[in-house]
Formats: sequence, structure tokens, C-alpha cells
Amino acid sequence: MTLPAFLPFQKQLPHRFSLHGLCMVVMACMLAAMAGCSSMAPAYKRPDPPVARTWSTAPPEADSVSVRGLTWDTYFHDPELTRLISTALKNNRDLRMALLRVDEARSAYRIQRSERFPQISATGQGARARLPADLSPTGQAVTGSEYRTELGLTTWELDLWGRVYSLESAALESWLATEAARQAVRVALIAEVANSYLMLRELDERVQILRKSVESRQTSYRIFQRRYEVGSTSKLDVTQVQTLLTQAQTLLAQLEQQRDVQQNALRLLIGSEPDLQEEHGSLSRTTTLAPLAPGLPAELLTNRPDIIAAEHRLRAANANIGAARAAFFPRIALTGSFGSASTELDSLFRSGSRAWTFVPTVSLPIFDSGRRRAELELSEIRRDMAVAGYEQTIQNAFREVADALSTAHWLRQQLDVQLTGREAQTERARLAQLRYDNGSATYLEVLDAERNLLDAEQQVVQTRRAMLSNQVALFSALGGGADLSSPAVQTDTGQEHSTQPQQRP
Repeated sequence: MTLPAFLPFQKQLPHRFSLHGLCMVVMACMLAAMAGCSSMAPAYKRPDPPVARTWSTAPPEADSVSVRGLTWDTYFHDPELTRLISTALKNNRDLRMALLRVDEARSAYRIQRSERFPQISATGQGARARLPADLSPTGQAVTGSEYRTELGLTTWELDLWGRVYSLESAALESWLATEAARQAVRVALIAEVANSYLMLRELDERVQILRKSVESRQTSYRIFQRRYEVGSTSKLDVTQVQTLLTQAQTLLAQLEQQRDVQQNALRLLIGSEPDLQEEHGSLSRTTTLAPLAPGLPAELLTNRPDIIAAEHRLRAANANIGAARAAFFPRIALTGSFGSASTELDSLFRSGSRAWTFVPTVSLPIFDSGRRRAELELSEIRRDMAVAGYEQTIQNAFREVADALSTAHWLRQQLDVQLTGREAQTERARLAQLRYDNGSATYLEVLDAERNLLDAEQQVVQTRRAMLSNQVALFSALGGGADLSSPAVQTDTGQEHSTQPQQRP
């Protein structure tokens, strides 16, 4: 409705219609919009988890602890590891990007939330114009002025069908999904730092074993070289000892190179220099992790931040269906202003200068070539995709926990066998050396026994590290390290948002 068409309607209004009256009309429309509208989104129902109700692998021993309420700094006891994780949580760039994405989603939600409320702005303007004589009704040139000051109500949609509310709900769920995704990045970062540190500890221990072996073989090589010089041994024995030495030196160089690469990876994770100690004790003596109770698979739905994020994305897709359905109904919007106008600036606020407009509009597309129908179908397809993504996330989580439980079971058996094998190899190396010293065996037998002993010692260290890494993997797979119990997501008013679906007033 244009202003000339609106003027006859204006004359029919009461003479004393004022700012108070206009405000009452706007408030009545707001209350009607907020109390009468309802979301047209489908009722949300959490899909049933597409996994078994129990774990196929037997749970750990009775003294296992639950991940729920267990923080990373109470689970990891190594002071150096806790220092590294704390540094990574402060400096890691991936986690910083995840936090910025949360801020981005929060701002997008606040923008969408503002659409539910009217936007009022104040304007002031002045204009002065001259009308030539040949265009003037009086035949004389006219110079006129106009000054206005107004409070204006920007086009505000009455959300009778819940379209704006559905979009706000979708934005809120997207924000909550981004926050949960940040927690998932946090859990993954803690696990990566722990695994990288354990790998460094493993390499340190293996390097220590090899250095002792290299020193021992260097001594043996000098002895055999001296024996060869005096003619008490053959050149073959010397070359065999030298071969054993070079093999150990080669493996030592490889492990030193792997340690440098691993330290560079850890440096990237924590965002600063690791500043690690040069020497460490045995993994079995200095690093212990309590066994974890897996609980029931259904507990993953509330413990795993990636599953929580997937469900929020599903809720957002469900809310978008409500917005697509509401698009089939008329949209009612209000535009208005109240102020004063005058041809003289000093008369702008005098009695009788009051001016106002009130322009409600109703719009309904008659023909859009099936656009709204296609948008509704698109929102439903995206909801189905979100359901599939949610179920896939649950299945991946179930597999990670099941793999960790199964791996823990078999690694324990593997370590027992390897410890027994190492004892046997130690005894074999001792007996081979005695046989050689007594002249009843060649040095090739000693060489083979020492090589096998070194391999057995290396394998024991690797398996111990694998067991610790598997415990870290189980801690992460069960949702350990996520700060889901802390103040979750705060609204602009400081109230906490529940992760449960909101009810319409």
C-alpha cells in the first residue's frame, strides 16, 4: 500500500491516535505472533542406535574405572605428558580453528534469532527544494522545505506459522553441533598428544637398549680384532662380529631418525617446543593407565561429542523442514513509523506536527514453478542424510570401542608370550656364549642368539607401548577428555541452553 492510497485510511482513524496507540498495536501483534505461532517441523524422535546392546568382547577386570566424569588430567599421571597436553590445549591451531567456528556459529544464531523481534530505528532528515514557475500550480516559482524525525518499525514478519522460529531452532542446533564438534577435536587432540608422547617414550627406550648393545658389540669387535692380530681367531669371526655391530648401528640410526620425526610431530601438536627430558625410564615402570570400563553401547550417545554433534545436525535438519513447510502459507509483515514533520525546522516538535504511517503487508506466491515444493523435498532429503550420518557416527564409535577392547585382550596375551620368549632368548644367548668360549660352537651361533635377543627386547617395548596407546584409544573412543559437563552453551542472557529440543510457548 503506497502513501497516497494510505491517506484516506489515515483520515478514518481516531484523531487522538498517538505513539502510545501505535505501540499498543505493535505490542498486540507481537504477542499474537509469539503466542499463536507454532513450529511446523516434524516431531523429533531420536533414531534407535543401529548397534548391538552389549560388547562382544568381555569387559576388563573388576577394578576398571568409568570414563564418565573422568578428566584427562586425572587419567594421565605422567607429569611430562600432562604438561604437554595442557600446552597443546592452549596452543594447537586445529583446536583454535574449532573454537573460532563455534564463535562463528554463535554469531550466526544471534543474527537469525534477531529476526523474531521487531527492529526499530530512529531517522532524521531535512530537504529543501525549488519548483520552477512553469511547473508550479500558481505559475510562480516556489521554494519549500521539509524536516522529519521518526521512529520506524522495519519490516517485521508475524511468525504465525513458525517459519522464523524454525530457522532460529536450526541455527541454534548448528551452534550446539559446532560446540560438540569442538569437543570432539579436543578429545582427538588429547589422544594424539598422548600417543605421540608414548611413541617418543618407546623410541627412547629402544634407543637405550640399542646403545648398550652397540657399546657391547664395539667392545667385542675390538677384542676379536686383537685376537685376529695375534692369530688366535679367524678373519671370519671378526667379520661376523663386525656385521653384528653394523646391524646394531644401522638400527640405532633409524630409530634416532624416527625419534626426530616424532618429536617434530609432537612439536606441531602442542604448538611449541616439547622440551623433553633426554632420558626416560621403562614404559612399564613410569607410565601406567588405569583399566577402563566400557559400560553399555548406549552410553556412547551421551559421552561421545561427535555423536552429540551429529544429533544436533539432525535436529537442525528437522527444524529446516518446518521452515520449508511454513513457506506455503502467507507471510504477514508490519512496517510503520511515528514522528513529526514540518516545513520549518523550529516547528518540528511543536503541537500538530505529529506524523505516522502503519503499513501491514500480506504476501503469498501464486506460481513459483514448484520452487517451494522442491525446497521442502530438499529439506527432507537433507534430514534423511543427517539420519544416515548420525547412525554412521554411532556405528564408527561402536567399532572403535569394540576394536580397542579386542586389541587390549590380545595384546595382553601377546605381551605374556613375548616376555617368556625374551627370557628364553636371554638364556640362549648366555649358553651360546659359553659354548663358544669352550670351543664347542662357532661364533655364528652367538651372533644369531644375540640378534634374536635384541629383536625380542625391541618387540617387548613395542608391545608395551601398543598396550598404552590402546588404552588411550579406548579412553578417547568412550568420550574421555570431553568437557561436556562444564557450562555448555550460553545465550545472550546468560542462561544455559539444554541439548534437548525446545518446546514452543
